[in-house]
Amino acid sequence: MRAFTPLNGLVVPLDRANVDTDALIPKQFLKSIRRSGFGPNLFDAWRYLDEGQPGQDNSQRPLNPDFILNQSRYQGGQILLARENFGCGSSREHAPWALDDYGFRVIIAPSFADIFFNNCFKNGLLPIVLAPDLVDRLFGEVVAAPGYRLSVDLAAQTLQTPSGVVFPFAVDAFRKDCLLRGLDEIGLTLQHEGAIHDYEARRAQTEPWIFASP
Repeated sequence: MRAFTPLNGLVVPLDRANVDTDALIPKQFLKSIRRSGFGPNLFDAWRYLDEGQPGQDNSQRPLNPDFILNQSRYQGGQILLARENFGCGSSREHAPWALDDYGFRVIIAPSFADIFFNNCFKNGLLPIVLAPDLVDRLFGEVVAAPGYRLSVDLAAQTLQTPSGVVFPFAVDAFRKDCLLRGLDEIGLTLQHEGAIHDYEARRAQTEPWIFASP
């Protein structure tokens, strides 16, 4: 997992509440567990005018010109600004995979579905909860100013607008540390690789029948 470093990113405003995980990555793309390659199918049903299928050449598909990701001013966005209850629906981990593969590192919303919120941290994404009035303010500023960017400092737990206004945000200390160090659950476990090998060696000496081949 990539470590989260200070980010100055273009903001993409998705002005919809209750965006569920089937909208984020439709069910037909869930057969793969490669964790990569899902970016072109992020928001597939909203982004294209036809129905997408796994393995399809997305470069040849008709785009929906009204969808936010297809508008030229938002190309290369790394921060997604959303409305309440973002990531509701099923618990598919493909949703944060698709967001990350597209290039998003931060999602800002007034609230998130719990499982999606937890999955973001496990996959290197930073979900930030801000009060609804602050989210409204950001939506207004983003729409009014093409090229609108926010600076995100996870270590300081702050967002800074182009005008210099700073918004603090809360984040669990353990999750913050994992993001800053780029450690998912596997990475955390491997921090103790030496102790794990020592334990297995001791067990092999005291209880060799456990390790005997059948």
